[in-house]
Parts: sequence; structure tokens; C-alpha cells
Amino acid sequence: MITFDQVTVHYEDTAEPVLRDVNLTVEEGELCLVVGHTGVGKSTLLGAVNGLVPHFTGGTLYGRVTVDGRDTADHPPRELADVVGVVGQDPLDGFVTDTVEEELAYAMEQLAVPPATMRKRVEETLDLLGLADLRHRALHELSGGQQQRVAIGSVLTAHPRVLVLDEPTSALDPTAAEEVLAAVTRLVHDLGVTVLLAEHRLERVVQYADRVIHLPGNGQVVSGPPADVFRTSSIAPPIVELGRTAAWSPLPLSIRDARRAAAPLRTRLSGVVPPAVRPTPGADRPRLLTARGITVTYQGVPAVREVDLDLHSGEVTALMGRNGSGKSSLLWALQGSGPRKAGSVSVGKPGDPRAPDPRKVSATEARRLVGLVPQTPTDLLYLESVKQELDQADAESGVKAGGIPARTLLDRLAPGIPDSTHPRDLSEGQKLALVLAIQLAATPRVVLLDEPTRGLDYRAKGELISIVDGLAAEGRTVVISTHDVEFVARAADRVVVMAEGDVVADGPTTEVIVASPVFAPQTAKILAPLPYLTVEQLASVLDADGTDQSA
Repeated sequence: MITFDQVTVHYEDTAEPVLRDVNLTVEEGELCLVVGHTGVGKSTLLGAVNGLVPHFTGGTLYGRVTVDGRDTADHPPRELADVVGVVGQDPLDGFVTDTVEEELAYAMEQLAVPPATMRKRVEETLDLLGLADLRHRALHELSGGQQQRVAIGSVLTAHPRVLVLDEPTSALDPTAAEEVLAAVTRLVHDLGVTVLLAEHRLERVVQYADRVIHLPGNGQVVSGPPADVFRTSSIAPPIVELGRTAAWSPLPLSIRDARRAAAPLRTRLSGVVPPAVRPTPGADRPRLLTARGITVTYQGVPAVREVDLDLHSGEVTALMGRNGSGKSSLLWALQGSGPRKAGSVSVGKPGDPRAPDPRKVSATEARRLVGLVPQTPTDLLYLESVKQELDQADAESGVKAGGIPARTLLDRLAPGIPDSTHPRDLSEGQKLALVLAIQLAATPRVVLLDEPTRGLDYRAKGELISIVDGLAAEGRTVVISTHDVEFVARAADRVVVMAEGDVVADGPTTEVIVASPVFAPQTAKILAPLPYLTVEQLASVLDADGTDQSA
């Protein structure tokens, strides 16, 4: 179905090719998982499948890419639209209509699908992706996860033979992600659709993959069965890391297989108390932010309902909940820029009448009190190069007075981004890393991160955790709105769960996420009832035990 024959892709502003001498064949009805660190060329590989590379992105393509017998060098994307469906990293970039139902029908209109068939496919897709209740909603009113499902649905209605998905579950809560992946899997198994899927949250998708295409970062491509590739790959999900640590063979890729392999290990570790993932914050931490009765409504519909929240110095809080539960609305209300129908926010000592409300001070002062990185990082990027953005952040944040340069922060999150690169040309993960560096340069007392791991690989997430830990060690408080349960297990001291605008759970990370079958990380599911959250905890215990790990 898809063939890469000695394919090399070289952009003018890069010293080395992004892809080099790639030979690859993807058969009909395969689900191929494309993996690699941020910026290694996954989006370029996917873009070459439907002709976006080089027809739209520029650069030079050497070799030959064929899809269903069509050479992409001779067929621009519009001539491949009936064969290849593409969903990019940012769903808003691909929307061309106003409402959900119109967006689902648009691609079929361009392909002259008969009206009766269009209506049937729209209804099927609405049910398939759980969008029936949103059919008449405006696209700009949807949450990020809802927009992602609409973007996938708008491609599925055209019934393409090849489906290219660039981080399709990055904005989805665990349940919604499972629904989307189940739908994609049905297309592969029942209809023979060929799927190329790039995803950083490998723990969600590895069990569905027929093949893994690994980009190690040198322009080459390694392809093979998932267990074979992940045995030695530079990037792997927690379940694979756990299997490597425990020396299991064959390497399990599903929770069910891993639990079977882990039975002897659970018996051996029974009664062993694992080390804490994070140091327990002291009980005498001062309160930095006090929120009371926060209420947010949109056109009379409540998004946040009278929420009370206290944030303490040195504390990392994860804000979780399904898509549309009010997480982003709460963050914007705390930051001061978003709507707030009722309630109060103060940053400073409790009861201090001089403690300012970020909503009532200048933008510069508000940024020093509460910094927020939004779901769509490009909203904060407006200059012509990465260097200009970083220099502007340093100037506004007073780095010369002793702050950390934004470039230093960026290199820790996503190293190797050239100064001359235009921010809009970065991958989604690189854009997010840039905005995160810009916001952190101001060293605000309260840091709010809305889906910060979207587009970040495991290595970048580790660097983000280091930065978050550093902020907490300096006495700041950090709130991270996320669906990434693996990240929460490693990064958060406390978890707050929202549903329909209300706070329904609030407590220590271990107590909240282990008790939930939805939010529990892979290690917790595999080793339950043992109280493990991360692979690092297990590795520490096994190292101390000093016995054969495969026993």
C-alpha cells in the first residue's frame, strides 16, 4: 500500500537530512506506530505519505514514495485526498467549517459523495466517536479533546484507504483515547484500512500496533514487530521499560500479558515497601494562592461551579478529569485573563488584604504572580524567530537581574532548536517547549500548565519534571492540567479531579490515581495490589534486592 524507496528529505536550513535512505513497505490493513524523540522527523515521514512533503512543506525529496501505486512526487495532496486521510497535531489548523456536523460532511462534499451516503456516514461517525450530542455545536466552543475527535471523524467519513494520524490522542482523556483507538482498530481489522500513527504517549497505543517504525534520530528508520523494536529502542512506554527491568521474555505489550508475567515478581515483592516517588511536602507550607467560589459560565452554561482551591508553596498539583470537565476554564480564571462570573482569587499570605488578585493588576505584574501555558502554545508566539522570542522573554523577565535565561530552559526541554527557526515551523512539542521556557523565564510564584506534555516525548517529560521540581524547591506552586497519567504518577504530589465543573476528588497522588481504573498508571495496574506507581520504584527495589530479576 505504501512504499518508500531510498527516500531522503533535506530542508535548506538544516545541515543534515531529516530522513536518509529510507526503505520501507507498509502492507494493506497494517497499523504502524511511528515512534521517536521530538524533532527526529516523524511528521516529515507522515507528510511524505500524502505529498505534503515536499509539495507544501518545501525541502527536497530524493527517492520515491508511492501510495496505492501513485507517486507522491507526481500527485500533490489534493490528488491523493481520496486515498489518504490526514489528521494533524493541531485540529484547529484543519477545520474549514463552523459546526461539528458540517465539518464531518465537508470532505465528502469535496469528493462528490452522494447526499444519502453522506448522511449515513455522518451518523455512523457521530456514534463511533461519541459526538452525537455535539453535532450542532460550534467548533470553537469545543474542548481540545472534543476538537481532536471531530478532526479524526472528518477524515473517517471519506473512508480513506490510508489513514495518517499525528498524535491523535494527545488531547484526549484516557477513556476518550481508548474509544478513538478502538475505532481506529476496527477500521484496520474490519475494513483493511492502513494506518500510520505517530504518538508520544506510547502506553496508550503500543498494544494495538502490528508494526513499529522507529526513528532513532540519525535520519534512518528501523521497522519491525513491536516486541523486537522495543527490545533495544531508545524510546519505549512504561510497560516495556518494566519488562526490560524485570528481564521478561517475550516482552509484554499489553497489561494482561504483563500481569501474567509479573505474577512471580508480585509474590517475591510482597511485603516490600517501595521507595516514595517524590518527597512528601512538609505540612507547614505557606499558602500561595487562595481561590473561593470560582464560577465560570459560557452563554449561561456553567463550566466551573463554585470551586474552592488552595495552592501551597512547594506543591505540584495535577488537575485531571475528562474532556470538558472545566479544567482549562478553572486555570484561566485563576490566571485572571479568563472569564470569571463569581468568586475571588488572591496570591499571597492568607488573609492579607494586600494579596493581589491577578485579574486586577497589570499584565506584567499578573505574569509575575501567575504564569499560564495554554493548550495551544502558538497563541503566545508572535515573533519571527526562536531567538527573538527567547530574547523578548528575557527582556520582559529581567534575566539580567539574576533570572534563568529562556534559552537555558528551552535546551533542557527540547535541545538543538536553532535560533533562526521560525516558531511556526517547529513541531508541536517544540512549540510547547518554547512557550514553556518563555513563561518560566518570568519565574512566577504560581505556575499553571494546561496539557504541557502534549507533543513531548518521555525524555522531554523527564526534563519538564526536573524543571517543575526545581520550581517547587524554590517555594513556588505548580498546577498541571493533564490527561497523562504516567506523567502525573512521576510529577505530582496531589491530584484534583474535576467533573462537570465540580471538584470530585482531592488528595495525595497515590491515593487518588491508584484507586481509579481510569487514572492508574501502567506500573500500578501490572503490580497491583502492590503500591507501585513507576518503573523507577521497581528498579530501585530490584537493585537493592540483588537477585535474579527474571525469577
